[in-house]
Amino acid sequence: MKQVLVTAPFPAQLIEKIKAASSEVSVTHLALTDGQWPAERTTDAEIIYAVNTLPPLEQAPNLRWVQMHWAGVDHWVDTAVWRSDVLITNASGIHAPNMAQYALTQILAWAQRVPAWFRQQQKGQWPRERWKTFLPDELRERTLGIVGYGSIGRELARLVKPFGTTILVTKNNARRIADSGYCLPGTGDPEGTLPDRIYPGEALRSMVAECDYVVLCLPLTPKTRHVYDESVLREMKPTSYLVNIGRGELIPEKDLVKVLKKGWIAGAGLDVFETEPLPEKSPLWSMDNVILTPHVSGFTVHYEERAVQLFTENLRRYLAGEPLLNLVNREEGY
Repeated sequence: MKQVLVTAPFPAQLIEKIKAASSEVSVTHLALTDGQWPAERTTDAEIIYAVNTLPPLEQAPNLRWVQMHWAGVDHWVDTAVWRSDVLITNASGIHAPNMAQYALTQILAWAQRVPAWFRQQQKGQWPRERWKTFLPDELRERTLGIVGYGSIGRELARLVKPFGTTILVTKNNARRIADSGYCLPGTGDPEGTLPDRIYPGEALRSMVAECDYVVLCLPLTPKTRHVYDESVLREMKPTSYLVNIGRGELIPEKDLVKVLKKGWIAGAGLDVFETEPLPEKSPLWSMDNVILTPHVSGFTVHYEERAVQLFTENLRRYLAGEPLLNLVNREEGY
């Protein structure tokens, strides 16, 4: 009987789903409401479903596999478990629908001039040149660049394709087109057939120069930190818009503020920031060509249910000796 420890604050019905996944496991639920592992507590668990905290390895001597509650694992890189031979899998794929929908909302908000709607509503009057103020863009025959073609980028491509938009993407391994990670049925682009062109990461500047909208979906790794700096931003069209749903540290904030102030790009939709929460003194708060949200694009009412669905499938695979979904590549950092 393999011992499974779940430290996420799942409701009872989802814990029962995990227990029902196999008769070969014994499941213990220990919700770490304060996010801290109890100092003196040990566990015999071979498998742990974790949110942000794990026990020290000496207090979990049998640990062989950790399933993470989130997709990002950048905060684990300097931990003992990262340096061990414990398997780590993440939750990539479960929030592709909602995050892709968020990105599309940002794109459409800029295309339809939604910020101008609200500015005029707050003024309580129509502008004198309403055609000029509210003249929308159309996504038809426009070009969208997706930086990072994982589960979120693939679902965004699926949503945008019917608009008649040209889709360009960057991919770390541009030769491996198919998606090997977890994919919710009916979502995404499993075979990688939707992009009009696929660029290697080294060709990022060339790609964004062609785009009217760019969406960042990259994970944070040593290679991607500040990858979208001023030199890349300056390659964008002055009429183009940037949306970041990856990690705030992909972009140096000072570089982004500079290009927005100078009008070198038209605007930005930001859900993530170098410092979170965004400091009150950040100039981003008061800029008319920015839409800000407080790192909420990953939120969905279906998150926990999908997380358990992924975990139980991986649990089945683990017990059967099959390859796990979303196995983290420590060398790549995601």
